[in-house]
Amino acid sequence: MKKLFVYIVLLVVATGIYSCGGSFEEKLRQSHRDKLKLEREDSAALKIATTPTMDCLPLFIGVEDSLFQKAGVVVHLRARNSQIDGDTLIEGGHVEGFVTDLIRAERLQKRGTPLKYVAATNLYWQIISNRIARVKDIKQLSDKMIAITRYSATDYLANLAVDSAHPKYDVYRIQINDVKIRLKMLLNNEMDAIVIPEPQATTARLNTNPVLMDSRHRDYRLGVIAFREKALKDKSRQKQLALFLKVYNEICDSINSKGTTHYSKVITKYMGVDDKTVKALPHLNYQHATPPRASDVDRARKYWH
Repeated sequence: MKKLFVYIVLLVVATGIYSCGGSFEEKLRQSHRDKLKLEREDSAALKIATTPTMDCLPLFIGVEDSLFQKAGVVVHLRARNSQIDGDTLIEGGHVEGFVTDLIRAERLQKRGTPLKYVAATNLYWQIISNRIARVKDIKQLSDKMIAITRYSATDYLANLAVDSAHPKYDVYRIQINDVKIRLKMLLNNEMDAIVIPEPQATTARLNTNPVLMDSRHRDYRLGVIAFREKALKDKSRQKQLALFLKVYNEICDSINSKGTTHYSKVITKYMGVDDKTVKALPHLNYQHATPPRASDVDRARKYWH
């Protein structure tokens, strides 16, 4: 009787182990199938690299409110805190497009990645100094540090400003690629000045840091949305791009009509700034997808030649 009891117990345990093992293996297989499905969906989607800046707002709204999807195009964003990460993604063919500036884009083209410029954006930059440094103009940056991103409009604008001011001593350009870290370094008194876009520029101004230069005053329009020409040779990608731009234009109209504060939740979610910054943002106009001005493209092209 005792032997029979032991036999039954062992049989139950063995059956349980086999059952659990089978269940675990099935879960692994299902997980693998789900992963492959997601990879296929991502591969088919229109992938665009973004940064947490106001020029990307139409894309964030389009994804957050499912406007692209409703129009028949699936858009997957690759959100990064630095433009250089977008460069890596576009060069490696991991995304079809990115939101960037013409200085960076022309460098990539020179390096062998042909691009199509589909839309100029409202991206602009300000040189903002640390209030503790008591710098009120560019000339006073002599022997001080300014945070920029290499190979970008921030580097280009810093060079123009410094060269025109002729400070007595060198101005040290420090490469800080992450736009959020660049802002933190100014607010934490670790940097004498930074070159920064919106909405980070507004946060810096709210903390009583003075503006030394504004790229808009020089009539530089260097923001752009660009796509890899190789990707756009595919007819399905061309159709996706056409739908994307249609929705993009509609979103621009909506922002211009309702104002950026109407999309405060999207701005705080995707850009990581507080409500105080959103309320203090300057008026920003979003134009329909139109290629950048020839003069701006030429300016960027000449920078690398």
